[in-house]
Amino acid sequence: MKTWVDKLIRFVLLSLTLLSASIIIMIILFVTKEGVKPFITSNDGLGRVDLISFLTGNVWLIGTTFQSNLYSVGFMIVNTLYIAFLALLIAMPLGVLTALYIAKIAPKPIASVLRTVIELLAAIPSVVYGLFGSGVILKFVYELAKVFHIQSKGGNSVLATVLVLALMILPTIAALSEVAIRSINKEMEFASMALGATKTQTNFKVVLISAKSGIFSAAILGIGRALGEATAVSLVAGGAKSGPSIPFFETTSTLTSAMLEGFKETIGLDYDIRFSVGVVLMVVILLTNLILNIVKRKIGYSYVQ
Repeated sequence: MKTWVDKLIRFVLLSLTLLSASIIIMIILFVTKEGVKPFITSNDGLGRVDLISFLTGNVWLIGTTFQSNLYSVGFMIVNTLYIAFLALLIAMPLGVLTALYIAKIAPKPIASVLRTVIELLAAIPSVVYGLFGSGVILKFVYELAKVFHIQSKGGNSVLATVLVLALMILPTIAALSEVAIRSINKEMEFASMALGATKTQTNFKVVLISAKSGIFSAAILGIGRALGEATAVSLVAGGAKSGPSIPFFETTSTLTSAMLEGFKETIGLDYDIRFSVGVVLMVVILLTNLILNIVKRKIGYSYVQ
């Protein structure tokens, strides 16, 4: 009886796993099938989009000038990676230090409240972050630009996009980092303090170092969300049609914002090209995650209970 039940559970779990994998595969196949159309068809007489120009160009379609060679995402790839890593640069130290305080320093009642707040922040929809960005962060960036005597398009800029994304990924990094920190064997902490280290030295030189693998995993998930965010980015980026956008107060455009802004059509080249951008986005996210996981393996795994 026990063997039969084990086999049944194994079969059910395998079926659910295959179902999940098949859904992912179907999504990838559908997006890819639609995304390759602009490069292999005549696009109703407009001509095929040149793949090399599409991947390396620095101008996106402007106005109603339907010239396929103006569909280029090279600058958007640079913008997307640039903005995501700047957001991570802000959110990573804040998230890790927040996690350290909740896990090792704060009294239990305060830690419980802060943990709940972090969980609530992680659950807020992206459109709410976008509305907050358009109502608060844009004004802040606009006033900041005036201080430096820099022209800003109402605050829509690289800086506003970075701040919104940093705010979005902060709770994810904090929550996962806290789990990694709390999983560290307490005997390592006791041994450190027994050797004369202070609590602060132990937290920074033993706890954080031992939890580095879990913290790095949190960073990978955080940057994955930053790379794939569309709604909030579209509300604050400004929709630049050329680039790359490097200065902080310059308007920008990412792969996701280009996709979201263009799905007002239902047929034709302007519709199909958004799926092409989606394929590029999937490749960018995949390569980024592969590189970060290679770095993670080189860093080494933490010692946990």
